[in-house]
Amino acid sequence: EEITEQERFKREELYKSYVSFEKKHGDREGIEDVILTKQRAEYAKRVKDDPLDYDAWFEYAKLEEEHGDQASVRDIYERAVANVPPAQEKQYWKRYIYLWIYYAVYEELQSNDLDRAAEVYQACLSLIPHSKFSFSKTWIYAAKVHIRRKDLAAARKLFGKAIGVCGKEKIFTEYIALELALGEVDRCRALYTNYLKAMPHNCRAWSKYADLERSVGETERCRALYELAVSQPELDMPEMLWKGYIDFEIEEGQGDNARKLYERLLDRTGHVKVWISYAQFEGTEIGRGIAESRKVFDRAYQQLKEEGLKEERVLLLDAWRVFEKAKGDSASVAEVEAKLPRRVKRKRMKTDDDGNEIGWEEYFDYHFPDDQDAAASNLKILEMAAKWKKTQAAADDDDDSDDSDSDDDSDED
Repeated sequence: EEITEQERFKREELYKSYVSFEKKHGDREGIEDVILTKQRAEYAKRVKDDPLDYDAWFEYAKLEEEHGDQASVRDIYERAVANVPPAQEKQYWKRYIYLWIYYAVYEELQSNDLDRAAEVYQACLSLIPHSKFSFSKTWIYAAKVHIRRKDLAAARKLFGKAIGVCGKEKIFTEYIALELALGEVDRCRALYTNYLKAMPHNCRAWSKYADLERSVGETERCRALYELAVSQPELDMPEMLWKGYIDFEIEEGQGDNARKLYERLLDRTGHVKVWISYAQFEGTEIGRGIAESRKVFDRAYQQLKEEGLKEERVLLLDAWRVFEKAKGDSASVAEVEAKLPRRVKRKRMKTDDDGNEIGWEEYFDYHFPDDQDAAASNLKILEMAAKWKKTQAAADDDDDSDDSDSDDDSDED
């Protein structure tokens, strides 16, 4: 309805007078009714001016949930979800999807109508353009409604469809959690198989599958899974997988297997944490003892020294010192402490990405005693070489002088 500014002003003034009258002469219910009428009119105007203002729809629906009846709430939600985003891009659908979710939650919790809640989710899923994007939470919420309806077959069917259409990790984990809660181990195995076919790089999936097999007493299957996992060409978190495999062998009391795994892992990566863990393992009950731990620490130290990794050497020496304090004696502790470096503050030129110098920066360097001994030895060699060169030069000068004297004697004859 088109009205003039003057007419709008008159209506506002009339409404103010009405509110003032109710406050003076009306009861509480009448005052609340006046306020609600005003709020409904404001929200109605907002959603009319911009039907895609989903925040306005949320607030409008919440108002009706608190003060309206069931029919009015459903009417608002139905009108709200009818405003589908014009573009099939996920960023425009993220707020819109929650209208459907809130609608379904209202039907389940407020109306106590699980069947209608399931229908709301089904309508939502049929509307999403799954070929371009999907929402795993919608699939999961819909399946869980079926579970609360005690319709396990429908929940499994929906999860299966979700894996085929959406295929996100969260759907696999929720479906597996459901079957595991029901004690369906074979179904869990089938799901993990499909999970790993879709995401063979996912270390978390491999670890969870191995944990499942171990929990049901299938030790050999667990070991085979770990072996298959670490042989994958690409893994997102290989350190987690290797740690799980080694911890499994240690907990099973298989010290030799754990030792072989450490050696295989060191062939792939010489990370200082792997060395420290290996050395500490040898000092445990199933390891070969403190002497073997020291050998591993020394191997690691020499390896890191050759690679020039100073900070890693410091970390190793700190761990070695802690180990000796716990299991060694004062002599062994002193021997490790003698290897500790001296920290020196230095300056170096800082450059940007293009290689341009942008100023000096301070940094800390480490001077190791054995490095200094090597440097002193090299310096001594250089000094000896310089002395030898000087001696040779002097000998050459003497030879030239003798030749000159011989030439002079010949001229006199």
